[in-house]
Amino acid sequence: MKKLTKEQKRDIRAIAKQKDEDVDFSDIPLVLDWSTAEIGKFYRPAKKPVTMRLDSDVIDWLKKSGRGYQTRANWLLRQAMIHLSRKNSTATELARTRRFRRAKTAR
Repeated sequence: MKKLTKEQKRDIRAIAKQKDEDVDFSDIPLVLDWSTAEIGKFYRPAKKPVTMRLDSDVIDWLKKSGRGYQTRANWLLRQAMIHLSRKNSTATELARTRRFRRAKTAR
């Protein structure tokens, strides 16, 4: 992330000094229907520095696309985590359903 310019910092300070009731929202429509909202779209979990031992060809592949290879690695790991979590939860639900059906027929 690039550092803020002096002008940006000045603007942020000026906005921070404003009271909520002084902010003009007239050019922003009021949203009453939130059914299409995306939950967690702007959520950014805290980052932790870690040390991992990865194969050199994996690191070379990540770095080949330029800056941000750690962000790409994080994104790839997150996608795998989401995929495996869904897969595991589906398998767990399926096993739970099977146990329920067996218990129901055994009565």
